Amino acid sequence: MRKFSLIVAALLVAALATPVLAGPIVLKFSHVVAVDTPKGQAAEYFKKLVEERSHGEIKVEVYPNSSLFNDKDVMIPLMTNSVQMAAPSFSKFTKFAPQVQLFDLPFLFNDSDHLHRVCTGEVGQKILNVVGKKGLVGLSFWDNGFKQLSANKPILNPEDAAGVKFRIMSSKVLEEQFHAVHANPQVLPFSEVYSALQQGVVDACENPLSNFYTKKFFEVQKDLTLSNHGYLGYLVVTNKIFWNKLSDTQKEVIKTAMAEATVYGNDLALKMADSYLQKVKDSGKTTVHTLTADQRLAWKTQMLTIYPKFYNVIGKDLIDGALAN
Repeated sequence: MRKFSLIVAALLVAALATPVLAGPIVLKFSHVVAVDTPKGQAAEYFKKLVEERSHGEIKVEVYPNSSLFNDKDVMIPLMTNSVQMAAPSFSKFTKFAPQVQLFDLPFLFNDSDHLHRVCTGEVGQKILNVVGKKGLVGLSFWDNGFKQLSANKPILNPEDAAGVKFRIMSSKVLEEQFHAVHANPQVLPFSEVYSALQQGVVDACENPLSNFYTKKFFEVQKDLTLSNHGYLGYLVVTNKIFWNKLSDTQKEVIKTAMAEATVYGNDLALKMADSYLQKVKDSGKTTVHTLTADQRLAWKTQMLTIYPKFYNVIGKDLIDGALAN
């Protein structure tokens, strides 16, 4: 952590000393998913808008499918300006910006409208400001979607999760989320989830519908519960070394293009979720369940008990602010 802090400090000094360039400027955008995903399509749309509106002053090179860096390895190249933009999942920021764990909290958002009010409002800006203290410039929040529960039995009530081995991303919030319903969370890399489900290393998982379908989890999970209990998204960032090279006009081009690409990608995420759900149903391999209002309330009541454990880590003001939107 000390080494990381020293790197950040050196980068901030370099950023302040970087002169403004007139262009042409190359912006390398690294991400880890396929082009035909919501994030992939949003990145391509951002590229189109920036290149058109900058009249050739800024060239955007998009590197999908971890072809340049994966999310785990991209942070240092990003901070040293080897890469100018990335859209890692929130978990990649938690070591130096623990407030980002806000987005892992279960049942924090009622629906997409509530989520987007938080992201574009005061709470979202505070998160971007925290990231901005680490040599980065937070630009936007991009959706993957709300998470659903899957297993090889119906998971409809909190007690159905007792003793079930759920695969999770590395997250203290997600660990506590499943401990709250007496489940057994297991941290595993995403690339290992299919085989782990197939071999019984884990029994269940939580995923947005896009991940559940495209990674073929429906082949190894008999039941899917539409719980919308959590959110999975990405934080789009650049670095201050690159940002300070830009003129005010160039910065405005990037900011407005990012705003439009965010709306485009987030709308696409919603539409694609509906499509993936239908494909899961059409497969005939997974039974889809929808929680009743009473069942959802039971899950929410039990899982919200973890919130006080993270007041000092995330900030009670951020949690309360998100709930109040």
